[in-house]
Amino acid sequence: MDKIEIDAKELHYTPLNQQIRKAVHEGAKEITIRNIMGQRFIADGLKGGVSLFLHGVAGGDLGMFMSGPDITLYGNADHAPGNTMDAGTIAIHGSAGDAVAHSMRGGKVFVRDTIGYRGGIHMKQYLDKRPVLVIGGSARSFLGEYMAGGLILVLRRTPDAMNDERGIGSGIHGGEIFIRGKIDNNCVGVGTKKDPCSGDEIARIIPLIHEFAEKFGVDPAPFLKSEYTRISPASARPFANKYTWE
Repeated sequence: MDKIEIDAKELHYTPLNQQIRKAVHEGAKEITIRNIMGQRFIADGLKGGVSLFLHGVAGGDLGMFMSGPDITLYGNADHAPGNTMDAGTIAIHGSAGDAVAHSMRGGKVFVRDTIGYRGGIHMKQYLDKRPVLVIGGSARSFLGEYMAGGLILVLRRTPDAMNDERGIGSGIHGGEIFIRGKIDNNCVGVGTKKDPCSGDEIARIIPLIHEFAEKFGVDPAPFLKSEYTRISPASARPFANKYTWE
């Protein structure tokens, strides 16, 4: 069957993921899972062009190591959705916990609302693989810490959000972070540079704004009319002066 449904009520994450893998192996193209309540590791390592529609609250590491599938979660997610993801899309119709997109290598993660600490930590890119994290609300401290590649976009629905968060881009040595509006100098981390976005840079994030708006049914106009701050590496070796060289 091209379409199947799974009831995850009171189902341990291991048999749940076994059912998902079995459905994909048998050719399912669309899987709807209802009554999710904290099951971890959903769709981890999954490959192919399958679409998953999840209803409930997903546990940690949603879509970890995933390569290809398209996940839509109608609810919140715990820590690290998109952890080390290689390809595909995760769209979260709610908020997410800490370490969203941890070490992400490719694909896109969209979060409609807020995320916790250390979102996008150690994101990386190689050749044409450039991961993207888009956050509709705000992020807590150390967003983009040790980032080695990719792009983070924060749309900040509340204009004063994040102005008391610390360490944005701390240790960044690749990639870039775009934040709607202005960010206080005290918020940016070690090894960063902070500049208003130029026209060419804005052009790079316009398609992501439209994609975010389409996924979550919001008006893109306020985001398109806004100014953005770009945080990028000041150096490829932000901690070079922390070591003794002979």
